[in-house]
Amino acid sequence: MAITVFSHAICRQHVAGDDHPECPARLDAINDQLIRSGLDYILQQKDASPASKTDLCRAHSTLYVSELYAKAPADGHIWLDPDTQMMNKTLQAALYAAGSGINAVDEVMQASDKQAFCAIRPPGHHATHDQAMGFCFFNNIAIAAEYALNQYSLKRVAIVDFDVHHGNGTEDIFKNEPRVLFCSSFEYPLYPHTGADTVSDHIINLPLPGGCKASQWRAAVSSEWLPALDAFAPELILVSAGFDGHAEDDMAHFMLREDDYHWLATELKSLANKHCQGRVVAMLEGGYALSALGRSVVAFLKGLM
Repeated sequence: MAITVFSHAICRQHVAGDDHPECPARLDAINDQLIRSGLDYILQQKDASPASKTDLCRAHSTLYVSELYAKAPADGHIWLDPDTQMMNKTLQAALYAAGSGINAVDEVMQASDKQAFCAIRPPGHHATHDQAMGFCFFNNIAIAAEYALNQYSLKRVAIVDFDVHHGNGTEDIFKNEPRVLFCSSFEYPLYPHTGADTVSDHIINLPLPGGCKASQWRAAVSSEWLPALDAFAPELILVSAGFDGHAEDDMAHFMLREDDYHWLATELKSLANKHCQGRVVAMLEGGYALSALGRSVVAFLKGLM
C-alpha cells in the first residue's frame, strides 16, 4: 500500500504578499523534499477537486459561506481579520484545499491506499463556524470530518492537531459533537490565546509552554492523547499536520525535530491499524521554515509507512 498525496496547482495561486510566511513556496519546499528523499517514486499523487457549497456548509454557517463568496475581490485584496488577507485567487485555492480532504476521505474509505496526505494551502484549523482568521478561510479538517460522518455514517472520528497554535476553529465547530474526539497540542500563551481552559470529555487540549522540549511534548502526547484515542476506537483518524513547532521555525518556540513528527506518525499508524484498518488522512496546516517543513513532512510520511 502507498500513501496518496492530494494537491492542486491552484493552491499556489493564493498569495498574501511577498513577505507573508504562508506562501506558495511552502508547497514547493514539500515537493522538493519528496523528490530528494525518493518518496515521490512510491507515493500516489492526485489532483484535488474543489469542495462544493454543500460540503462547506456542513462545517460553516450558510451565511458565512455566502458572504465569503460575495466578498471575494476581482482584483486587489481585502482583509477579513488582521492576519487574513483575501485576493482574487484565494477563494478558488481555499475551495481546492477543502476539497482535498473530501477526496482523501474517499480514498482511504474506498481504495487500497489507507493513508493520504493533503499538501494544500491556505490552511484551515483557525476558521470557526462563522469566521475567517489566522490565515484560514474554510476549516479543511472539519469539512473532511463532517463529510466522513455524513457520507460514510461513521460514529467515531478522531482529529489530531499538532500545529503549534491551538486549533480553535476546529474546537469551535465540534465542541458539541461527541462523535468527534479532538486532540490539540499547542504553545500557550500564543495566538489565538485559546484552549487552555477547555473542559470537555471529547476535547483533549495540551497547552504547553514556550521552549517545550521534545521529551516534554512526547510525554504529554503519550499520557493524554494516546490512551484516549485507544479508548475512543476511531473509525477514521484525521490529522491537522502543522509543522511550525519545529525548532527552526520562528513562528513559535517549541523545540521539536523531524524525529518527533516521525514518532507521532508511527503511533497514529499503530492506532489506525488497531481500530480503523489503517485509515489516516493528514492535512497541512502550519510550518513556515521551508527546509524544516519539507524535511518534517517527509519524516511524518515515512512514519505513516
